Amino acid sequence: MNAKVKKALSAGLIPITCVGETLDEREAGLAEQVVTGQLGGALHELSSSDVGRLVIAYEPVWAIGTGKTATPDQANSAHKLIRKTISRLHSWAVAEAIVIQYGGSVTPSNAYDLLAQSDIDGALVGGASLKPESFMQIVQAGVEASTDLNRINRNSL
Repeated sequence: MNAKVKKALSAGLIPITCVGETLDEREAGLAEQVVTGQLGGALHELSSSDVGRLVIAYEPVWAIGTGKTATPDQANSAHKLIRKTISRLHSWAVAEAIVIQYGGSVTPSNAYDLLAQSDIDGALVGGASLKPESFMQIVQAGVEASTDLNRINRNSL
């Protein structure tokens, strides 16, 4: 994966680097180890500047096209882990600035709850993006979640 990331960056592209565990790995309690290992491999020998040009997607393998999705808490925990790992490998500034999306059976019915989480910056939408009405509902859920998060953040100052 690291060679592909480097090649995409050298071509001026913005790579979307996906990490995620299988159901067996999750059930064995290995999800964190798998995700951090994949992330470390993908970011190996990249400068902080290059890492800042990436988009990371947490896409649990067990949720891809299955209709199953991580709960909002599970997804947000994985995103926090990714951000923490990036801060350890590079810096907190890089970790805060990087876009981390959730991918894994995002639908109109779960998009708001996922996108309203503090560490989920967006959605990597699969099959639902092929249905214009469904995709627009997901986009609208993202707008509403972003507006609500901004309001919460302003009120906590």
